[in-house]
This record gives sequence, C-alpha cells and structure tokens, in this order.
Amino acid sequence: MNPVNLAQLLLLAALWGGSFLFIRVGVTDLDVAPLMALRVGIGAAFLLIVLLVRGSPREAFATMRRRAWPLLVVGVFNSAAPFCLFAYAELTLSAGVTSVINATTPLWGALVAYLWLGDRLSRLRVAGLAIGFAGVMALVWDQMFAHDGSMSATTPMTTALAALAALAATLCYGIAASYTKRHLMGVDSLTVAAGTMSAATIVLLPFALVAWPAGAVSFTAWGAVLGLGIACTGVAYMVFFHLIAVAGPARAITVTFVIPIFGILWGALFLGEHVSAGMAAACTVVLAGTALATGVVKRLPLVRGRRAACAKQ
Repeated sequence: MNPVNLAQLLLLAALWGGSFLFIRVGVTDLDVAPLMALRVGIGAAFLLIVLLVRGSPREAFATMRRRAWPLLVVGVFNSAAPFCLFAYAELTLSAGVTSVINATTPLWGALVAYLWLGDRLSRLRVAGLAIGFAGVMALVWDQMFAHDGSMSATTPMTTALAALAALAATLCYGIAASYTKRHLMGVDSLTVAAGTMSAATIVLLPFALVAWPAGAVSFTAWGAVLGLGIACTGVAYMVFFHLIAVAGPARAITVTFVIPIFGILWGALFLGEHVSAGMAAACTVVLAGTALATGVVKRLPLVRGRRAACAKQ
C-alpha cells in the first residue's frame, strides 16, 4: 500500500470512527429510528447522485430492480438494523467503547462464513475468535463497574444490554457479508451500496415517522445528522470503494483495526470521555483476536521461532 492509499485508509478510519461520535451526539435529541433514517436517507441520496454522475445509471437501476430482494436483505442487515442497534447502545455506552465493539465485525464475519458458506477455520483463527470475544467480555466488565463519572449513572444490567445490542449489530454485519457473497457477487459495489442504502431508508422511514421527537431538535443534533449522512456514509463509502479498487479488499478491510483508535480519540477530544487502562487493554485484546481470526496474522511468532530453531538443528 503506497503512501496515498495509506492516507486514504486513515481518512476512512477517521470518518467511520467519527460516526460513533455523531451517533452519541445526535441520538439523545432525535432518538434511534429518526437519526438512523436520516443517516441512511442522506447517504442513499449522495450515492444515487454519484451513480447518476458516474455514467450508465440506467444499467445500475435495472440491476437494482432485478436484485431488489437481495438488496433489501442486505440493506436491513448491513445498515438499518446495525445502525439502530449501535444508536441504542450509545444511549448508554461511550463512543469509544462502541467503536471497540465494532471491531468484532470480522470475528462474526469469519464465524458466519464458516457456519453458512463452509469457509475453513484453522486452529489459529479459532483461537483468534476466542481471544477477540474474551476482549469484549473484559471491556464490558470494565464498563459495568466503572466509577470514573464518564457516563451517566447506569446499572450493570443496562450496560450489559447495551453491549449485547452493539454485538448484535456486528453480528448483522457478519450475516450481511456472507449473504452479499452468496447473492450479490459480481454486482458493481457502488450499485450495491446505493441500492442497500435506499432499501434501508424505505425500511426505517415508518419507524422514524412514529418516533419523531415532539420537541425542537438542537442545531448540534442536526450537525451530527449531516456528519453521519454525508461524511460517515456517503464520502466514506466512496473512499472505501476506491481503496478496494486500487489496493484490494484484503488491504481495505484492515481499516477495521484503525477505527477504534479514532473512535476513542474523537470521544476523548470532543466529548471528554475517559479512557481507562482496562478499556485500553481490552481494545488491544479485541484487535489481536481480530488479527488472528481474519488471517492478518497467519502464524504466531513463538511458533515461527520454534520452526526456525528446528530447521537449524
């Protein structure tokens, strides 16, 4: 990956890490469904405009009509459901904590692909799954009994439910990835993104209308909406697709490891969120497990050293 691609990867991580900040800011005023409906609606409009400008929109819209059902399913599992679950989680959890739980997405992706598509799981990848989820448990434990005043007073049960919601969101991402691989292979990625965002908007719109806040919405919350819809959804998707095209999907997906850094950073800088030693340690464990489970680390250094020693003998 050249320096330009690396800079684009960091930009993408900063944008997606920022989504947890914007959710934390906007969900209190707008509630879950309205905030997420606005996010996917703005994102869908942005991506549809890009499709029109890019050329061959007729072909893209014809593909959307032919693949309407798969696009709807992916729209629910990749956008509508996980976005709402994360927003619900952030009514309790900090932006930084939620961004760390989001890093378990590849763990669920590997597990769902094994159970559904028959993808092979080596012993090292299984160990990575166990390590990653153990890190999440450590993170949740740290938050359940934190007394640093960084979050509103909540019971351990409320914190646990919020963490389960965030984990359910990442499970949705894992299901969406395997479903996309099975039913939308070969379809242009921008068409898939625009189609699924449009489907998610249609699904969330009725819930948003029912739950629309009765009182006035602050300018800060509207700013969070624009940040989520334009920067963290529309622009971020464009950067991600560009990285896939020029650097390949395997390298583009490494953004997963950088998102928590920005999620924690933005939360600390703009919301004054406290970063405990336990949280930092749990984040490290989660990322280490994810690296093993996704095959980024293919061999443990200890094993490599032993094999080298045996070769010398």
